[in-house]
Amino acid sequence: MSDGSDHGSRPLADREASDALVWDGAGSLPRLLEIMARLRAPDGCPWDREQDFASIAPYTIEEACEVAEAIERGEMGELRDELGDLLLQVVYHSRIAEEAGDFAFADVVQAVSDKMLRRHPHVFGPVRGAPKADPAEVDWETLKAAERAEKGERRDSVLDGVPATLSGLTRALKLTRRAARVGFDWTEPRDVLAKIAEEAGELAEEIGGEPARIEEEFGDLLFVMVNLGRHLDVDPETALRRANAKFERRFRAIEAALAAEGRSPEQATLAEMDALWDAAKAAEKAGKG
Repeated sequence: MSDGSDHGSRPLADREASDALVWDGAGSLPRLLEIMARLRAPDGCPWDREQDFASIAPYTIEEACEVAEAIERGEMGELRDELGDLLLQVVYHSRIAEEAGDFAFADVVQAVSDKMLRRHPHVFGPVRGAPKADPAEVDWETLKAAERAEKGERRDSVLDGVPATLSGLTRALKLTRRAARVGFDWTEPRDVLAKIAEEAGELAEEIGGEPARIEEEFGDLLFVMVNLGRHLDVDPETALRRANAKFERRFRAIEAALAAEGRSPEQATLAEMDALWDAAKAAEKAGKG
């Protein structure tokens, strides 16, 4: 790891050399690192200079989501740009850490490279020049447990280490996966469906009652739905994102159809919009056929 002795206060590279790198279209990663250093420099961008880990974190999450959306849309040019934005977030956090003397971008690259070697002994061997491990004998959980032990990390529960900052659906998925490892799980999807029916009934009983109880039962129903997705090998975030996109497509089709008649949704009846929804749905199915 970098000792940070010259981080933060060290001068930038010679300005002429820096300008040459910044404006070098083929400068690749060193160019991006230099651009970030210039943005954070005393004479850099005021907004970029005042940011810290906490203020940048929401943008990091947003950029990761935009990468996922570009993949969902199958737009390669868009994916290229979004991956660049996500890479910029890594460079940004690394630069802030370098200025504080904690670590630098090179340390991030070294750490993840070393991790990939450790976790893939069936590809690279346990050490350089050694025979590769049998893929069937590679247990990622054992490897990760060894890494935690080496770092002195202690886990009192199988649920430890699931970030609280994850989205609700993703965290529910990870929590139930952890519990399933030790046998706390339903046997098959039909068992989960029965639990969903039970939770839906409990929610129905609370409708019209205390808001806190309604929220609790609604949360229980969502949680079991995530469990069903896990049993069906369906990622809940992906499924919901696609359902959102489908709803948006069909509702926009309703708006377009009404606009062609010189009307807006506010000027249409529910029955009319339902009929247009069914038409949009039929058109999508016909297009897929």
